[in-house]
Amino acid sequence: MKNNLKSKIQNRDACIAVIGLGYVGLPLVIRFSEENFRIIGFDIDETKVQKLNDGESYLIHIPDDDIKAAANNGFTATSDWTRISDCDAILICVPTPLGPHKEPDLQYIRGTLDSIKPNLREGQLLILESTSYPGTTEEELVPVAERRGFTVGEDFFVGFSPEREDPGNTTFTIKNIPKVVSGVTDNC
Repeated sequence: MKNNLKSKIQNRDACIAVIGLGYVGLPLVIRFSEENFRIIGFDIDETKVQKLNDGESYLIHIPDDDIKAAANNGFTATSDWTRISDCDAILICVPTPLGPHKEPDLQYIRGTLDSIKPNLREGQLLILESTSYPGTTEEELVPVAERRGFTVGEDFFVGFSPEREDPGNTTFTIKNIPKVVSGVTDNC
């Protein structure tokens, strides 16, 4: 299972899901598209989905031409959660605003997990990109996989890679900014 997923990623045959097409997710879509991955972007905002499918950007620092280039490489945007099953890697890039006690509010992460849970399948990689506190991956993502009957590290893979988007920074772009990546197990 692990070797099949690894091979798909190395050969650029993997389909990547990016959930949350805001200032973190949309640059990831463009970057993965530049590396010739097929990308499906997910968002609950139908206006964003339609604009992207029309080749339009809604973020000032991302030109329409970048969206059109991604579309030419196979990028599509959707709010249809059943399409999660088409994807090999799933990156969650939803907001984690601070709550009243300055702790990350996990409502968007939890809502995303509820939406994708029925469509998860064996052999997928699920990565949390949203900024949160230590333990969120193991406390929120792993139980969803286990409740679906998967064994994390064997037939389903879970990781954490906090977003590193810094709009407007010309020294460190999404292409060269240092990125931390971790897995729940060695196989992950």
